[in-house]
Amino acid sequence: MGEVAIVTGASSGIGRALAVELAREGYRVGLIARRADRLDALAAQIRDEGGRAECVPAGVTGRDEIQRAIAGLTERLGPVDLLVANAGIALGTDALVPAADALEAEFRVNVFGVFYAIEAVVPSMRERGGGHVVVISSLAAHRGLPGAAGYCASKAALTRLVEGLRPDWARAGIHATTVHPGYVRSEMTERNRFRMPLLMDTDRAARLIAGAIRRKRKVYEFPWRMSLLVRYLVRHLPDRVLASLVRRDRERPEQL
Repeated sequence: MGEVAIVTGASSGIGRALAVELAREGYRVGLIARRADRLDALAAQIRDEGGRAECVPAGVTGRDEIQRAIAGLTERLGPVDLLVANAGIALGTDALVPAADALEAEFRVNVFGVFYAIEAVVPSMRERGGGHVVVISSLAAHRGLPGAAGYCASKAALTRLVEGLRPDWARAGIHATTVHPGYVRSEMTERNRFRMPLLMDTDRAARLIAGAIRRKRKVYEFPWRMSLLVRYLVRHLPDRVLASLVRRDRERPEQL
């Protein structure tokens, strides 16, 4: 009959592609996102391919809303075996005109929205003695970047959050995977006005993440060359050099 997977942020990008991939692997898939029309279209696609999918429109920033959505999907599909907390936003941070609104929104979605979903599934996983929580963080968690300080900080917070939860989950039989993608084609990256090294197709990214889920990797980073670049070069660049590189990319007319 297949295990049950719930994917947040399923209406586009990595979430959409990963939901399709998991359904093809035999999961009964629960879809959560704000845009009901896109969720309906995705569920129809999965069913047309012979899979099982149910959807509930909901935003991840409302604690009660996301818990009701997951409860509704559980009633239709069964207890959650796999949670993919994928929903995320990037709004940009202006260092010289500081404003808290964007930063608060990024943390509400990228950190608290993930934790609300975790809160809704982990007690049941603990009772059943197993489960798997996957969070989609970012390679940006490794270094604060000019113009994206809030996004980087929220993804770093998410990575450290799961890192701290993982040991106790393991004792309860619950696996945890933190995914650090590089640049992946999506509505979010389409807004970028700078060069994105090693930009990856969304479907390929979904296949790689699905493979990491099967192997129950604790941390999975891709593309591997981008991971090395960030970990061993970008992370240690002096501020002035990094700022100069980012500014140069933003000013390239061919990127506009």
